[in-house]
Amino acid sequence: MMKLYGSTTSPYVRRIRMLLANVEHEFINMQIFAGKDRDVLLEKNPTLKIPMLEDGEDIIYDSRVIFRYLANKYDLPALTWKQENLLTVIDSINDSLVQLLLLQRSEIESADDKLYFKLQNERVAHAFNHLNEEVLAGEFEHWEYPTICLFCLVDWTAFRQLHDLSDYSHLLDFAADHKERIEASATDPRE
Repeated sequence: MMKLYGSTTSPYVRRIRMLLANVEHEFINMQIFAGKDRDVLLEKNPTLKIPMLEDGEDIIYDSRVIFRYLANKYDLPALTWKQENLLTVIDSINDSLVQLLLLQRSEIESADDKLYFKLQNERVAHAFNHLNEEVLAGEFEHWEYPTICLFCLVDWTAFRQLHDLSDYSHLLDFAADHKERIEASATDPRE
């Protein structure tokens, strides 16, 4: 049986959990920063990141690669170049917000006048604005992998209170429209 390693609060893990909602697998909830779970990552995954998928002899790292692996295995529709670009925008926000969260948890004060924080915050705001417009344009009307990823990003951002989303009404409406889906409620990081 496939094993998905991750944490219940990771937006990258959640997207794969939602994708696998109707596929038999074991989810292994990990505490990745210390202890025996960290040792598992050290043993199996040179990136020391989650999610990680184990399917027999195959161990797959990174949510984008895991998606391609699962798409091939279960004959899911290939992503268009537009969808790939939208995933890149989504992932750029996720990456920036994860870095900012780790700095916050490391008790490093953010300073808007420092280049690192300025660049991350600029990327997040600009990319969220782009995605807000893409939702309005109908790019996320169908429940497929990019839509799942966008939902996980918006919901995680709100959950962690990492960015003020009030200026992105289309994203907020989008998230509210999908919040009651069984895949969303079953993987809610608040539970």
